[in-house]
Amino acid sequence: MLATEAGRALRAGADYLHLDVMDGHFVPAISFGPKVIANLRKHHPKVFFDCHMMVEKPEEQVEAIAEAKALHPESGKNLLQFTFHIETTEPRGITQKVIDLVKQNGMLVGIALSPATPIEQVQPYLDQVDMALVMTVVPGKGGQSFMVEMMEKVRFVRAKYPDKDIEVDGGVKVHTVDEAAKAGANMIVSGTGVYKVDDMALAIATMRRSVELHGNGLAEEKLSPLRYDKEIFT
Repeated sequence: MLATEAGRALRAGADYLHLDVMDGHFVPAISFGPKVIANLRKHHPKVFFDCHMMVEKPEEQVEAIAEAKALHPESGKNLLQFTFHIETTEPRGITQKVIDLVKQNGMLVGIALSPATPIEQVQPYLDQVDMALVMTVVPGKGGQSFMVEMMEKVRFVRAKYPDKDIEVDGGVKVHTVDEAAKAGANMIVSGTGVYKVDDMALAIATMRRSVELHGNGLAEEKLSPLRYDKEIFT
């Protein structure tokens, strides 16, 4: 089921898969773990996986997640990213340890922060990570409203790191994506904004065009074309 739904999003135009690993401790919900992700890799060997570790002890899952490692056969790009929450590591003084461990296991490093966490807490580590994830809802619960005030964090990171990947996750939909793109986010995570709309392909294309226009400064005529489900799934 997961592989099928992931494939549907990819056919509709998604660039990568954002996989929420939830342990029932850091967040109330429980989703799936490393074995499911490793199995998903068999179905999608050339797709970038961003593993969003909403877990209490991310350091205990680094090696297991690394089982899903892959390089793109043509570009050689690393196709696996381990994104952990600083709220789970900084109080225990192991943020640096986790960053080093992820790198040692051959994955890209993402560092995430929840809405209540100030951006200054991740600032000492931004030089070392590949991506900063700014949560735009409280993690662990779907269907929440986009917190536009979190865009100050995005602008802060973008001003200091023009080339850094910055991801936003939570409540991002066609009608909110412009705020994220204008602030400097270049990786867009959308759940209900993709899976609970009338036209998945159109929603994905519209959000991509927003990043191209507001984030990359492309002219209207150079934006990616709009796509529709009827063109893809019939």
